[in-house]
Amino acid sequence: MNSQIMLLLPLFPLNIVAFPHEDLNLKIFEPRYKQLINECIEQNSTFGIPSYFNNKLQGYGTEMTVTQLVRTYPNGEMDIRTKGLRIFRIIDFHNPVEGKLYAGGEISYVNHEEISEEISHELLNLVEKFYLTINTPVNYLSSTHQPFSFRIAHKIGLSLEEEYKLLITKTEQERQKMLIVHLEKIIPIMQNIEKTKARIALNGHFKETDFLNF
Repeated sequence: MNSQIMLLLPLFPLNIVAFPHEDLNLKIFEPRYKQLINECIEQNSTFGIPSYFNNKLQGYGTEMTVTQLVRTYPNGEMDIRTKGLRIFRIIDFHNPVEGKLYAGGEISYVNHEEISEEISHELLNLVEKFYLTINTPVNYLSSTHQPFSFRIAHKIGLSLEEEYKLLITKTEQERQKMLIVHLEKIIPIMQNIEKTKARIALNGHFKETDFLNF
């Protein structure tokens, strides 16, 4: 696996998993991150969002670029739009960076395979079945720049830990297999929940009963 070293990428740890090519809206209010984002805007530079969960900074994250400063508030807070670029691994973490309020780290970029548009028919069928079960239409085929696994990762009930595992899995084929396993497990659970909700809704109402032939 090839890698490229970048010294001191500014880091914005969050309790989320950001994916390459994902559009992410952020509200910036802490002084350290106001400083970080202002510098990124002024210098046209990037920052990283490493995942933070289970009281621990995880070793991987996604490099982000600010695509739009939507609004600046009188107290310096900001609403910004960002986009994910590429995955990185933290080699050395500095908190804070010398002379700055924010953290940073020496990183190496993780070269995943080229973006694949190939979607497993089995996975696509399971995704459609999942949304039919929860009766929630979602447009998950709109992006042509993002691997399908990353495109739907936030939309099929994965835990934060499962999303992170997806982020660091190297090939699209492996990631789609992981999602198939997840959906095969969760869809029956969701179907039972919907049946339970239907039974609860009927409670207290006149019900037509089936004739049982003993």
